[in-house]
Amino acid sequence: MLSVSNLSLRFGKKPLFEDVNLRFTEGNCYGVIGANGAGKSTFLKIISGEIDQTSGQVAMTPGARMTVLKQDHFAFDSYTVLDTVLMGHDKLYSIMKEKDEIYAKEDFSEEDGIRASELEAEFAELDGWNAESDAAALLSGLRVGEDLHYKQMSELSGNEKVRVLLAQALFGNPDILLLDEPTNDLDVETITWLEDFLLDFKNIVIVVSHDRHFLDTVCTHMVDIDFGKIQIHTGNYTFWYQSSQLALRQRQDQNKKLEDKRKELQAFIERFSANAAKSKQATSRKKMLDKLNLDEIQPSSRRYPGIVFSQEREVGNQILEVEGLSKSLEGETLFNGVEFTVAKGDKIAFLSRNSLAVTQFFQILEGELDADSGNFKWGVTVNKGFLPNDNSKYFDTDLDLFSWLRQYTTSEDETYVRGFLGRMLFSGEDTQKSAKVLSGGEKVRCMLSKIMLQNPNLLVLDEPTSHLDLESITAFNNGLKDYAGTVLFASHDHEFVQTVANRIIELTPNGIIDKHTTFEDYLADEQVAARREAMYAK
Repeated sequence: MLSVSNLSLRFGKKPLFEDVNLRFTEGNCYGVIGANGAGKSTFLKIISGEIDQTSGQVAMTPGARMTVLKQDHFAFDSYTVLDTVLMGHDKLYSIMKEKDEIYAKEDFSEEDGIRASELEAEFAELDGWNAESDAAALLSGLRVGEDLHYKQMSELSGNEKVRVLLAQALFGNPDILLLDEPTNDLDVETITWLEDFLLDFKNIVIVVSHDRHFLDTVCTHMVDIDFGKIQIHTGNYTFWYQSSQLALRQRQDQNKKLEDKRKELQAFIERFSANAAKSKQATSRKKMLDKLNLDEIQPSSRRYPGIVFSQEREVGNQILEVEGLSKSLEGETLFNGVEFTVAKGDKIAFLSRNSLAVTQFFQILEGELDADSGNFKWGVTVNKGFLPNDNSKYFDTDLDLFSWLRQYTTSEDETYVRGFLGRMLFSGEDTQKSAKVLSGGEKVRCMLSKIMLQNPNLLVLDEPTSHLDLESITAFNNGLKDYAGTVLFASHDHEFVQTVANRIIELTPNGIIDKHTTFEDYLADEQVAARREAMYAK
C-alpha cells in the first residue's frame, strides 16, 4: 500500500497542488492525467523521493520495494545491458556483486566463508538463481535481442536504451512501479507486450502516458490533477473523459432536474460497465464501475483546442502514384520497391519497425530528400498540408506568434488570423510570444493553425501527436475523423490510428504490405503477421 497525506508543492508562493490525500492499493493501475504543466511527472518524482514536497507525507508499506523508469539514457553506459536490468533490484544486485568479490579473493578466509553463506541464503530467498534468466526474458519481450545482452549500454541506440531501462523498472516484481511515458519509442508489438505484462502485474502501478489506448487497456483508475487538486477516479481514461464531458454538459444545462441528471449518469455507468465486461480486465473493472458513486463524476476544467480541417476544393481523381521508391541509409535498407496509388477517401496509416523509414519516405514525397530509385507523381488538384516530425526550421525566426502565422496567408483580416490562433488556445499576450521560445506542444499547435489556414485537401502528418497533451490529441483525433479529405500519416498512438485510418501500408526493406482495413484488424490478421515477419527477415 502507498499513501499520500496532506501533500502540497509550491514554487515560491504559487501552489502546484495542495492538501492532496490519496491511497493506492495493490492490484490496481493508476493513470496520472492533467493538462501540460499540471505536475504529472513532478507528482511521480515526489512519490519516488527524487524531489521534496513542500509539506505532507508519502508513506508505503514497510519493506516494500519501489522501482522507477529512469529517464537518463546515459546513466548506465559503463555497464552491460544485462547488469543494467539486474540493477533494477538494488538489494539483489548488491548481494550478487558482494558474492562475486568474496569468491574472487585469493586469500579466502573463514570469515569470508561465513559471509558468503549468509549472502547465498539471501540470494536464494530473493530468487537470485533465476535473476539472469528473468532479466533476459524481459529483454526479449521488449525486443532487445540476445546479441545485445552482454554489450555495453554505450553501444546501444537511444531506442534500445529505452527498452533496457523499461526492463530494469519491471525486473524483480516490485511492489510499486512508477512509469513516466513508458510507451515512448516503442513499436506496436512491444506496447502490446507491455500491456499484457501490466495486466498480469499484481502490485501497484502508477503511470503517466499520453497514449489513450494504453491507458484504457491497463488502468483501473485515473489520477486527475485539476483545479490545483489531485483526485482518484474509478475507471480508465475513456470512462473519465466521457463522464467528465457528460457532467460538464449537465452543469451547463441549468433547467435539467437533479433526478434526471442522476438517471442519465446512472445509465451512462451501466452502458460503460457492459462494455468493460468485454475488456481484458473485464471482471475487476466492471465491479469497480458498478460500485461507483455518482458524486465522483465531476466536470473537468480542461480546455480543448478547436481543430477543424476544411477543403478549399475537393481533390481530383489523380492524387498520388508511387512507383518503385527505395531508400537506404548508411548501408541499411529503409524501404524498397514501394508502389501504390492513393484514391479519394483514403486515410492511410504508414507503419514500419524503423520509424526513420516513414519519416524519410514522407520527406521524399515533400521533395526534401531524394530517393535512391523510383519516382512519384502528385495530382495537379492536390493542395497539401504537411506536419513534419521535426518542425524546428519553421520556428528559427524572431517573429512573434501572430506575425509568424500571418506570413502563411494572404488575408489582411487581422481578426481572421487571430481566430486560428484562438482555436489553438493562443490568445491575448500569448500571440506576442516569440516563435523561438515555444514549447514542443505549442509548436505543433502553431503548425496546425498554419495547416488549417491553408484549407488543404490532403494532409501528410508524421507523428502528429508528438509533444501534444491528451486534450490536444483528442481534439486532433476528432478533427481527422471528421475531415473529408485524404490523409497520409504515421503515428504510434494506437487509438489515433484505429479511429482515423481505413488503409494500412507498412514499409519494409523488402517491399510493402498494403491492406484496406482498420489498424486492429491488421494487427489481428495472422496471414499479415506471418508475411510481416518474412519481409523483415529476408
